[in-house]
Amino acid sequence: MKFYALPAVLALSAVAATGCSPAANVDSATDAANPDCAAVMVALPDEMAGYALRDTDSQSTAAWGNPSRAILKCGVPVPGPTTDPCAEVNGVDWILREGEDTWTATTYGREPAVEVMFDPNEVASSTVLVQLQNAVSNIEPTRQCLSPEDTLELEQQG
Repeated sequence: MKFYALPAVLALSAVAATGCSPAANVDSATDAANPDCAAVMVALPDEMAGYALRDTDSQSTAAWGNPSRAILKCGVPVPGPTTDPCAEVNGVDWILREGEDTWTATTYGREPAVEVMFDPNEVASSTVLVQLQNAVSNIEPTRQCLSPEDTLELEQQG
C-alpha cells in the first residue's frame, strides 16, 4: 500500500504547486509561429528585475511576476520608420513608447519583432532592455535606428 501512496502524494503535490501560480493570460502576436521566435523564447532570463518568469497560455509569450510586471511577445508587427524615441542597448535597437502606466519597448530592425510591456514604476526600462539582450540577439538585425545627429549621404538629382 505504501508503494502506491507515494505517487498519489506526488500527483497531489504537483497539482497544488501548479495551482499557486496560474499561467498568465497573454494574447500571442500575429507572427508568433515564426521559427526565429523559438530561439528568443529558449534564451529568456528566468528572472526579470527580481520577478520570476512564469508560464503563459499562448505561443511566443512570456511574463515575469505574479501579477505580471513585464510581458513579452515575439512576432509583433515589424515597426517601420518612426519619430518615436529609439535607444540602442547592448547592440539591440528598441523603439520606446511611454504610456501613462505602461511603457512598451519594441525591437527595431529585427524580424520578427519582439515587444515587451512593463510598468516603469515596478521595473526599470534599463533593466528590462539589458536583461533581454541575449534572447533578442538571436534574431539578426537588418536595420538600425538613426538619430537626428546621424547624417545621410543623398545623391543630388539634376
